[in-house]
Amino acid sequence: MRKIFIALITLVNLSYAQNVYATFDVVAQKSANLAFTASGIVEEVQVDIGSIVSKNQTLAKLENKDIEAMLKKTQIALKFAKRELERQKKVKKFIDASKYDKVLSNYENAKASLAYQEALYEKTILKAPFEGVIYDKSIEVGDVVSGMMLKTVFKIQSLHARKLILKFDQKYHGIVKVGQIFEYKVDGDEKKYRGVISKIYPYANFDNRKIKAEVVAKDFMVGLFGDGMILVDGK
Repeated sequence: MRKIFIALITLVNLSYAQNVYATFDVVAQKSANLAFTASGIVEEVQVDIGSIVSKNQTLAKLENKDIEAMLKKTQIALKFAKRELERQKKVKKFIDASKYDKVLSNYENAKASLAYQEALYEKTILKAPFEGVIYDKSIEVGDVVSGMMLKTVFKIQSLHARKLILKFDQKYHGIVKVGQIFEYKVDGDEKKYRGVISKIYPYANFDNRKIKAEVVAKDFMVGLFGDGMILVDGK
């Protein structure tokens, strides 16, 4: 009788272990808050909320005519410093070493000055860090921005790539694994979807005793939620 009782408990536990209930929120696979790191007046805003952008696409520009002029000046200085260095290389063995070193130093300084001005110029142009869609905008032509007080002017998220942030009870920490199937429904959608657990967070939340995991998804609206079952046995 005792053996039958133990067998029944084991059978119940095995059946119970097949599915682990989890809730989830839909978030973008990539998202970023974008801000200018330079100070100035906004001269151009080239995108709006809902704009689909490619990686490195220009989103907005600051007035930069003064920096652009300095950039051209350093480009010219480098051009002539390079010419002088090439001339001195041809007669290097006939001239004083200190004179050649001075020419070489002028060339290296010109290169460094150009790199510095290029960096300043790039800071006046805000570009998309990845392909995505602009979902928030708080900038208009004529606004003043300060690199000393960074302010988010655009928010961008990946266009199609999504991830589900799952939450499940900590008591299942030993049986939920990367690679297991998650069968789920999004709230308001009767269709059943399947995904694979790609990541399990290495801690439990102190407040609700939940563990988080991630499932890769696609094209769901960010902010939706739902629930489903983690199939521990993979079926």
